[in-house]
Amino acid sequence: MTQTGDMTSSRVGGFMSAPPIAVGAQSTVLEVAQVMKTRNVSCVLVTSDDQLLGIVTASDLVNRVLAMGLGTDTRVAAIMTADPQTVDINALGHDSLLMMARERLGHLPVMQGDSLVGIVTRSDLLAGQVGSAGLMVVEIGRARTVDAVAAVVRRLSRLLTHLVNNNTRPEIVTRLMTDVADASTSRFLAFAEQELGAPPVRYLWLACGSQGRQEQTGVSDQDNCLILSDEFKPEHDAYFKAMAERVSAALDQCGYFFCPGDMMASNPRWRQPLHVWQSYFDEWIRQPVVEAQMLASVMFDLRPIHGASELFEGLHQRTLQAARRNSIFIAHMVSGVTRSAPPLGLLGGLSTIRSGKHKRHIDFKHSGVVPVVDLARLYALQGQLLPVNTRARLTAARDTALISASGAHDLLDAYDLFCQIRLEHQVRQISDGLPPDNFVDPGELSDLEREHLRRAFGVIKTMQSAALQGRGVLT
Repeated sequence: MTQTGDMTSSRVGGFMSAPPIAVGAQSTVLEVAQVMKTRNVSCVLVTSDDQLLGIVTASDLVNRVLAMGLGTDTRVAAIMTADPQTVDINALGHDSLLMMARERLGHLPVMQGDSLVGIVTRSDLLAGQVGSAGLMVVEIGRARTVDAVAAVVRRLSRLLTHLVNNNTRPEIVTRLMTDVADASTSRFLAFAEQELGAPPVRYLWLACGSQGRQEQTGVSDQDNCLILSDEFKPEHDAYFKAMAERVSAALDQCGYFFCPGDMMASNPRWRQPLHVWQSYFDEWIRQPVVEAQMLASVMFDLRPIHGASELFEGLHQRTLQAARRNSIFIAHMVSGVTRSAPPLGLLGGLSTIRSGKHKRHIDFKHSGVVPVVDLARLYALQGQLLPVNTRARLTAARDTALISASGAHDLLDAYDLFCQIRLEHQVRQISDGLPPDNFVDPGELSDLEREHLRRAFGVIKTMQSAALQGRGVLT
């Protein structure tokens, strides 16, 4: 039985059908078809002694029985999907729908521990997803043209407005916005493969920047790259150049504009075999000049989007180990982190931009969000922590005692405040028919909000000072 609600917090258990309808492995396909007709369902599970063996859907009966000319006495074990993918009863509905879209699944058996307790279909989840990010991801997965994907992405401003106006937590808002970008990227890569043919070697498309950290808002540019298998030969680059240019152009058409710094896979520097990528990171860590610090800051936020993820796993682990061992590199990264001073005046008041288009405004991206992102990345490098998302890095730093519980709590609160004000500002701009940006006039905030801001910027200043002095754990 399905329900409707916020799929970002609703669990699969509220959407599944229970108990699951199951047959034995020795059942015939005729018996299975009769069960489906009688119970009015589109699939059954195959079990033995309460253990899940497989799943059979109505489309399986068509494609694997009728189309293959098999008889109605065929045993179901011969045509079922064995060891099907499952989902835990406490998994989020949104995450489950994304997995089904990514894996092209229509049905998921639901488990509670080792026990089979139900089944959830894509239709069950979509019933609770009207106008949501999950539905947008499904629509993108079905789109056949770049224009069709762009039409879906154009609804992001409405999604952002809905989420913020309904008091959705900032980390969920940015995660959902990023999910749409991920789905668009994967779809465009599929289009490219359809047009260009099978890739000559394994590849992995990765996102960095805000998409890599799953922190996109209403305004985002592209930051991406390609890692190619070391089987790559120079003559293969024509294929990957064409792929990267197609994907980047399609993303730009959707509103994910070209990176001003050209940190995109369409730039040959960021489209290289694995061993070249390893040499990049080795060089940045060994000789952390200013450019190396900047590039490392971006590239340490890499997250695989599509392709052979194993190309990144060893690189990620090895690079984190090398970074942690190199005290000079860490010292340079600390210096970079502390270079962005929070916008506080001599007496602790808020300091705004003094001239230009954004005079008397605060840049909430570079003065608020980015310093926290930089601190979280520093902790990840110091502690060899795997998460890329800022909140996840701060939580991991707390759990491994890189920073104290109180320090992590203060940083997380400050980060959430910056993100919340930034998102609310962007929604107001969308409502006024303006393109969203990151520049907020503190005069538009309440006295209480400005006081909270002063304290939040004070937290950043304190944590930067502690990092500069080499005090990892704050009390």
